[in-house]
Amino acid sequence: MTVPFIEENDQTRARHEHLDALRELVGNVYPNKFQRSNVTETPAGEDTITSIVGAFRKFEPQVREGERPSADSLGSANARLNKVRVVLAGRIAAPPRVMGKAAFVHLSDGTSRLQIYVRRQDVVGARSGGGGSDVDGWELFGLLDHGDFIGIEGFLFVTKTGELSVHVEKLRFLAKALLPMPDKMHGIHDPEIRQRQRYADLIAGSLKLERDEDGLTPREVFELRSKVVREIRRFLDDRDFVEVETPMLTPLATGAAARPFKTHHNALDIDLYARIAPELYLKRLVVGGFEKVYELNRNFRNEGISSKHNPEFTMLEFYWAYADVNQMMDLCEELLRSVVYVALGHTHVRYGEHEIDFSKPFARIRMKEAIARYGDRKVDPNEGAVRVVELFEELAEPHLVQPTFITDFPKAISPLSKASPVDPSIAERFEYFVGGLESANGFSELNDPEEQYQRFKDQVVQRERGDEEAMVMDEDYIRALSYGMPPAAGIGIGIDRLVMLLANKHSIRDVILFPHLRPERPAEDSGH
Repeated sequence: MTVPFIEENDQTRARHEHLDALRELVGNVYPNKFQRSNVTETPAGEDTITSIVGAFRKFEPQVREGERPSADSLGSANARLNKVRVVLAGRIAAPPRVMGKAAFVHLSDGTSRLQIYVRRQDVVGARSGGGGSDVDGWELFGLLDHGDFIGIEGFLFVTKTGELSVHVEKLRFLAKALLPMPDKMHGIHDPEIRQRQRYADLIAGSLKLERDEDGLTPREVFELRSKVVREIRRFLDDRDFVEVETPMLTPLATGAAARPFKTHHNALDIDLYARIAPELYLKRLVVGGFEKVYELNRNFRNEGISSKHNPEFTMLEFYWAYADVNQMMDLCEELLRSVVYVALGHTHVRYGEHEIDFSKPFARIRMKEAIARYGDRKVDPNEGAVRVVELFEELAEPHLVQPTFITDFPKAISPLSKASPVDPSIAERFEYFVGGLESANGFSELNDPEEQYQRFKDQVVQRERGDEEAMVMDEDYIRALSYGMPPAAGIGIGIDRLVMLLANKHSIRDVILFPHLRPERPAEDSGH
């Protein structure tokens, strides 16, 4: 039986024939587990190809390019390596090539490669499942395809060319690749395929022989993302912030100006919304006594898709009691500098044609000053709040390459921010820009329930006039504020855009494992 939606061609038919032959030879062709050795004493308790390469590549003789190791250096290395027995597993990283009665092929664990040597007279095959004697290992090897998973047992050695390898004595089949692997020389260039079939993108990156200059493999991009999140947690935890979780399905779409996704809860017979921001729930916790609180959260906004926007995205939001907008900018700068250094090992980021320096103090510019500086135009004091922002986005935003805080937003477009005590028309709010991207939004939190209620009422009027992104009234939040909330500052930082910057990627889809795309059209419709 074949999988119906897998294209049938000469390659897939050959792989199915190999699978059928393997089933006859070894029994269960999809065994439940494979026990690896642990000669490298990893914390996980099992060797990986990466751990073996890391521990034993030092035994490879060092020679000049074009030269071969001496017999003495090979003998010395093998005298020690041959005593090391390993049990490893991985994906076959290149089409197996048999040369007479022996073969070399590389295995990959998605990060590193290790060569294995299989010789007809030495290798036996292991049956899977119901026991029984070993099988012909050379016959088993002959049924393997590029991309199959196998387990091997043998001893380490270096070849005549000085490459660390495993001399295989026992071979076990673990899983069949029924589809051919991506081009091992060039990988996958079609962004549609890379983003829609991330599994193929990751495979291609691990098997690719030609590495892009100064580029990260797909796996390295997402490992970098993991480093970013881990350092954020460490930084905040060390400063006594408490990580929490707030609802992702909410009765009101509040906390930001955005269109929500709507669903219905059958048991309660109520409409619910996928959260657009966790802000009001986190500030409820500040009311309840959490002085420092944060959440790494998934948000959902039913809006346009672009190189900078995905309907589902990740934000860091945190709130700090008794602090104001200036202290929050200081902490944000310290956090970002730490994340950049830990993730990259330095504080200079290459983004497109720009060299971005996180070691220097971040610039702080008032919004109207930025318009005047980059747009060479003075803003009319009577200009409306929306128009001021439009001018800023058009004239100044593209020029904000180095880390910059833009301050003094109009209060009218900042319904959750405190007003400046110096100028009531200005909010104590900032946005953080880098690489021409708006990447964070923070402010001194409005904690006066009566003023917040009036601000919500103003937003409701805007909704009634047709603004679908204006906020809705949240009466319970007003009730929470009425219990008293201390002065506080808060911030939301876009994780996806931060990773875009550090990975030098210019589409948000390249830093999200499974971005949202239009559904694939059936094959028969592709030409219409």
